[in-house]
Amino acid sequence: MGVMTTESRARSFSSAAVRYAANRPSYPPELFDTLAELAGFPLAGARVADVGAGTGIATSLLEARGARVVGVEPGEGMAAEFRRRNPGTPLVRADGNRLPLSSGCLDLLTYAQSWHWTDPDRAVPEALRVLRPGGALAIWHNDPDVTVGWIAEQQSRIEARFGPGWYINERARAQDGLRFTDRHLSWSRRVPVDTHLAKLSTHSLFLVGEPGTDAFLTEERALLMGRFPDGWVEEHYVVELNVAVRGG
Repeated sequence: MGVMTTESRARSFSSAAVRYAANRPSYPPELFDTLAELAGFPLAGARVADVGAGTGIATSLLEARGARVVGVEPGEGMAAEFRRRNPGTPLVRADGNRLPLSSGCLDLLTYAQSWHWTDPDRAVPEALRVLRPGGALAIWHNDPDVTVGWIAEQQSRIEARFGPGWYINERARAQDGLRFTDRHLSWSRRVPVDTHLAKLSTHSLFLVGEPGTDAFLTEERALLMGRFPDGWVEEHYVVELNVAVRGG
């Protein structure tokens, strides 16, 4: 397996923005109920920046809860798809290491699937700067639920072929006085096999030109169709939500 830098992986998503928007999973409603509970204030009316907004999957769900959201996205292709899908939502081109936002202007700063692309030594001070006292930093990620047999088997096949570092988990850690509270939420979606494989193909491993990825997806399709002859799979996820509230 070749060496993939974090930078090359982070840049890879813009080439697949349309496919990303069409095939990546959403988030369960319980996530936003729990987010409001841990933040200590309702999402309706909250001033929010969604960092690493991508195509706007989380942004649109926050807006549906009544939040006033600005997207923050560095990638050109992802930003273009965000604007196409969310034409009325403001978007700025930046990343979490240097936010072009005023100090104390936010109630909530969110990172959905994107915290691992930041440098926490820079992103945490930026979060503290832009959040008002009592504001919250929220980080979450959809992880495959490996307690489900076929998902665990697929994860094992990917790791056997490409190594254990193919999937990036972004567990938050206490830093600079921020103490995170975490919750885990299980959910699932039923999708065609081809949607599941297209979702896999939007992970950075499959976007940076690693040798053998196309062949792996072809082989995986044959395996899954043999196991699920109706052509549908139930994807199971565990959302890990980490929330820290800024002190006064």
